Amino acid sequence: MSDFREQALKYHAEPVPGKISIELTKPAETVNDLALAYSPGVAEPVREIAADPDNAYKYTAKGNMVAVITNGTAILGLGNLGPLASKPVMEGKSLLFKRFANLDSIDIEVKHRTTQDFINTVENIADTFGGINLEDIKAPECFEIEKALIERCSIPVFHDDQHGTAIVTAAGMLNALEVQGKEIHDALIVCLGAGAAAIACMELLIKCGAQREHIYMLDRKGVIHTRRDDLNEYKQLFANNTDKRTLQDVISDADVFVGVSGPNLLSADDLKLMADKPVVFACSNPDPEIKPELAHEARTDLIMATGRSDYPNQVNNVLCFPFIFRGALDVRASKINDEMKIAAVHAIREIAKEPVSKEVLEAAGVDSLEFGSEYIIPKPMDPRLLPRVALAVANAAIESGVAQLPLPANYMQS
Repeated sequence: MSDFREQALKYHAEPVPGKISIELTKPAETVNDLALAYSPGVAEPVREIAADPDNAYKYTAKGNMVAVITNGTAILGLGNLGPLASKPVMEGKSLLFKRFANLDSIDIEVKHRTTQDFINTVENIADTFGGINLEDIKAPECFEIEKALIERCSIPVFHDDQHGTAIVTAAGMLNALEVQGKEIHDALIVCLGAGAAAIACMELLIKCGAQREHIYMLDRKGVIHTRRDDLNEYKQLFANNTDKRTLQDVISDADVFVGVSGPNLLSADDLKLMADKPVVFACSNPDPEIKPELAHEARTDLIMATGRSDYPNQVNNVLCFPFIFRGALDVRASKINDEMKIAAVHAIREIAKEPVSKEVLEAAGVDSLEFGSEYIIPKPMDPRLLPRVALAVANAAIESGVAQLPLPANYMQS
């Protein structure tokens, strides 16, 4: 492990520190170039934008620029280590935006005293960008922050830890249930974890057909039920009127387990209590709620997904967030709404049902991939994700009335 640590540190430090840089898109070689780029030529687009703010999209990089913004209160699995410590993660997110969707992206780490300070800071700089990706902000503040910024900003604001996780989870879950011969409408679902990702995952599954009364959510104190007096408004949405109190109580005959909690919290004995042909998404990173080897030993009839790349069925946000922003920005959507999220879910899940190219197999380091128990979610390097998900999201933005531009001619066909 120390070798990997050294490799990771070297990767970030050499040949230059960090993972992103700025590049020029216009010539800057001659006196005339500089006169156009800066004074006096720059005054012309300034006047045009002052006359019509939409001209910022015509004369600046705004329309292809996403800000990745955090306060560092929930960094990966490392917790609240502060804004500056989160910078490598945010640069990594910017790298993924560029690599997978050719979106320019810059990271912004915000120090603040109150939640309102953070909201005000982001609102005040929002017009610089075409979209805002919120990242690694702890619950429940993240819900208040995202809601306020969606209301106050005229550009898409998207908390990826909530909705990116939820979209990929929903796509994989619908496919897993299909393989198992089950319907989401009938599924009994146990969700271990009650933070931002858990709540967003369950809300999106409900929009995809799950029944709220069939969902049992657990936090560190056990089952979230109606007689508890310590629930915030977000957990209250999942409070069941039940006498069940423990994971063992609720997992008996459950069809689905979703873990967004911590390592080794689901035992083999717990897994044996589940219904026939269960679906287990153990997404705690880097160590899942149950190790896949242990899970498969306990149940030969299950479908298993984790957040890890070294096992089949990785639930990975990179399957959606770059392409959602690509589609949203290309039709200048004012927000990323539920219709756009659900469109992304279905676009992602359909790709997994189609033949996989030799190039993707080689990149994934496998001999074959076929829709089934070990392939319910596409691989991140699948080149179909960008055109298909971006197009689905763009069309959903237009149909739901939040797009300000029509679909570009021959969109995503080149």
